[in-house]
Amino acid sequence: MDKKDVFVQMNEMEEWLGTMHQRSGQLKRQIMLLLEENKRLSIENQQLRKLLRKEAVPVQIGAGMTATGESVPPDEPPATGEGYDNLNRLYHEGFHICNVHYGHLRTEKDCLFCLSFLNK
Repeated sequence: MDKKDVFVQMNEMEEWLGTMHQRSGQLKRQIMLLLEENKRLSIENQQLRKLLRKEAVPVQIGAGMTATGESVPPDEPPATGEGYDNLNRLYHEGFHICNVHYGHLRTEKDCLFCLSFLNK
């Protein structure tokens, strides 16, 4: 084996190692994304299970009915601040109500944007 062949083989090995390094980096990024999604879905699943365990709270739905099937007298106007109460309930169930992340699951304790919105 002469010097030229050794140089060519080293060059090919460097290219192969570079390709393997890129592939391992791509796999690491994909694994990280999958782990983050898994964690987010686990938290969401846990919160949904908590909601299912809770007793159904009557929430007014449309004309004269509540979520529990009770009728509401037609003469009675809906309570003021009902939208605020719904947003407050959503926030305490673990979802964002701020315009920045509206509807997304809260993964951390409190969101300052949501809290400032609730305090208005």
